[in-house]
Amino acid sequence: MPLLHFAARHARWCLILGLLAGLALPGVAATLRPWLPHMVSALLFLTAFRLGPRAVLAAGAGWPSLSAVLVLQLVLPLVVLLALLAFGLATSPFALAVVLMLSAPSITGTPNFAIMTGHDPALAMRVLVLGTALFPLTVIPVIWLLPIEVGALAAGARLIAVILGAVGAGLLARHLAGELSADGIRGIDGATALLLGVLVVGLMSAIGPLLRDDPWRLASWLVAVICMNFGLQLATFALLLRRATRWAVPLSMIAGNRNIALFLVALPAATTDPLLIFIGCYQVPMYLTPLLLKPLHDLAQT
Repeated sequence: MPLLHFAARHARWCLILGLLAGLALPGVAATLRPWLPHMVSALLFLTAFRLGPRAVLAAGAGWPSLSAVLVLQLVLPLVVLLALLAFGLATSPFALAVVLMLSAPSITGTPNFAIMTGHDPALAMRVLVLGTALFPLTVIPVIWLLPIEVGALAAGARLIAVILGAVGAGLLARHLAGELSADGIRGIDGATALLLGVLVVGLMSAIGPLLRDDPWRLASWLVAVICMNFGLQLATFALLLRRATRWAVPLSMIAGNRNIALFLVALPAATTDPLLIFIGCYQVPMYLTPLLLKPLHDLAQT
């Protein structure tokens, strides 16, 4: 437990160490790569266990949360995908990765990111829970229109099975465990931070070899991904800062930081393997968000 509490207090640095380990230890990253779907499922379990059934049911209430999920996970990816199809650009790996990223729900760490920047995690948690619950449904139209050889219904069914299985097991375990103490919650937060740190090592498995073999190609991917991630966050924050200030921080974080790793448990390896470069680069702006964008988020408190 002391180790988990230490990890919870230094969660940001667990993420940074994971990024560095993914770059410095390509052999370890390659070894962890086959276990990525299992680690994603474990993160869903831990998130559900931390929340508990009462918080999950409460998250389903409210039009603002539902509208945010529908805009971010359904409307936005469909608009981008239709534009790419119209210009004949939808078949490139980068375009495919962008559309999948936009259709994914929030990363599980967004509430923790809100805490790290001094904001209330409740709104981020609400959109995270509702978005993850609706994800198997909102993603079906996107997969249906994608120019890839995978059945939308089959992929949606796999997502439903994984999410319901992991989240259902977490909620059942929490129901049996009852209320958690403050130390227990910190312990879960620490376990989540450690698991995120290990997960990011595996997600970086395609980055180490590319850094060695073609660093300029990696640099171009990294610049494009950082611009896209931070661009989505900055645009969403600017849009909401005056109109809905309390939503500006959580929704801007969620807009740029999506759980694209969920597709590793739903789509075949032939589809996801070419996306690992994007996913690996994506971890950099994602895990630097609490450090680099905190001055911006402070504007929502003035």
